[in-house]
Amino acid sequence: MSLIESALAKLRRGTESPPARPLSAPRPSIVVAAAAKVASALPEPVAELPEPATRIPIDMRALREGGYLPQAGLERRFADQYRHIKRPLIEKALAGGPDMRLIMVSSALPGDGKTFTSINLALSMARERDASVLLVDADSARARISEILGVRGMPGLLDALADPSVDIESLVVGTDVRGLQILPSGKFVEGATELLASARMGQTVARLGTRNPRRLILFDSAPLLASSEARVLMRISGQLVLVARVGVTPHRALADALAKVDRAKLQGLVLNHVPYRQREGYYYGYIGYGGPPPDEAHPP
Repeated sequence: MSLIESALAKLRRGTESPPARPLSAPRPSIVVAAAAKVASALPEPVAELPEPATRIPIDMRALREGGYLPQAGLERRFADQYRHIKRPLIEKALAGGPDMRLIMVSSALPGDGKTFTSINLALSMARERDASVLLVDADSARARISEILGVRGMPGLLDALADPSVDIESLVVGTDVRGLQILPSGKFVEGATELLASARMGQTVARLGTRNPRRLILFDSAPLLASSEARVLMRISGQLVLVARVGVTPHRALADALAKVDRAKLQGLVLNHVPYRQREGYYYGYIGYGGPPPDEAHPP
């Protein structure tokens, strides 16, 4: 069964409540092997960059109240889901070339949970001991990451692209979450798509990566079917995660989005709002990463 068929089948079952399936923890031998693989792929340490000039607190309570963190009581299950999602991304990022550390998160349409996924994936990646994550607000029209995390209005990506004299590293915002930094969207300008498609964008992103080879750069992108910016950003990203919302994302829209992506870069499909009967709530599953379809990936 192809990724498209698996995804569409899952979305069609979105109105049903499937029996609960416990997540099976990875076997210890697999965990040890994965850790050894990542450790052997780590680049040599480089001189530490100066601390960001600006640092902000991340208000976890406000994020939860705003619906951007899991409900109370679901944190452990939620964290396990995101570990499954991030692990293959991190292994490929640290074992591959510099472009593999450029990870793009997108969706077919607005409202699929793309920004929600970007925030939680970044928080999960920030827990890594051998890497850090820079969450980039690359959705210039909406700038939701900047708004949600309280950095809207600060100079950011678009400012650096518009002015070659600006050092992009000087615009990175530190946080009180270990391993997590943010690059705001910056001041919106007409022609933002052209800025993202420019040679300056490639140079800017390369600078962010080469100055810290253990940094994972996570782009919160505009939706693929709603903006040409996402398709431009996909050209420089080495990995792509696509987000869909069960019962909301139209089947045709998801198929159209999947048809537009580079399948060599597509690492998986995150499914938001999958019904979970046991807790009378929802969980956040995924399809992909070269694995079997959902029914085989999580056996009863």
